[in-house]
Amino acid sequence: MLLMLAAGIGTVVAWRQGRATTPTPAAPPVWPPLPQPPPTADIAPPEPGTVWVPANADGTAPSTHPVKAKESSGIFHTPGGRFYDRTKPDRCYPTAAAAEADGYRRSKS
Repeated sequence: MLLMLAAGIGTVVAWRQGRATTPTPAAPPVWPPLPQPPPTADIAPPEPGTVWVPANADGTAPSTHPVKAKESSGIFHTPGGRFYDRTKPDRCYPTAAAAEADGYRRSKS
């Protein structure tokens, strides 16, 4: 009986010591916020001598510059193209050649 009591006390002591040294989980890391791209409404007007102009306030291309270009994708759309009507341009060019000269590529459809 005494042996069982000693074993029980030993178990309790070992359990309490083990519980005291159990590490607490670390807090999850805090990551800094990702940088946000500037809003497209803040596009600066073109420098004198450039061939592109910003889109109209309603997101359409001016009649003098019908080619629509998106800076985020690097693609330009020409009138009659599949996605021309739903594209909200960042820049508008007078010709497809002018958009290509500025580094944009033609849309595939």
